Amino acid sequence: MPTLNILFVCAENACRSQIAEAFARTLGQGRVRAFSAGSKPRGRMDQTAIDVMREVGIAMDAHASKGLDQLPPVTWDAIVTMGCGDACPSLPATQRIDWQIPDPARQPVEFYRQVRRQIEERVRALLSQLPSAA
Repeated sequence: MPTLNILFVCAENACRSQIAEAFARTLGQGRVRAFSAGSKPRGRMDQTAIDVMREVGIAMDAHASKGLDQLPPVTWDAIVTMGCGDACPSLPATQRIDWQIPDPARQPVEFYRQVRRQIEERVRALLSQLPSAA
């Protein structure tokens, strides 16, 4: 069964796309190669995002905020943007999806938890729809 390459993109690559990458890696159980990047990377992770993912047993301490230029040169099976206007026009992809996920930065922790739940649901649905990842 071939491994699928999935990329999650948001502007800063500090929160939403990182959460999506972490869920895809965990839920994909080796059937997907998940990555995330930002069009304007912050350079550091959002600590509250790390904390709320730890609440569900997923460690993101080793994650780093990175730019699109730091990605491997592959054709992506799916590129998922978080609704922040990042189109990634220079990256080849079989499928492009925009999720319109609100940015929880500088919001109360409960808002982060709501965003985390929304991203988890969408990652689960995405993985069930991708041919080799089902």
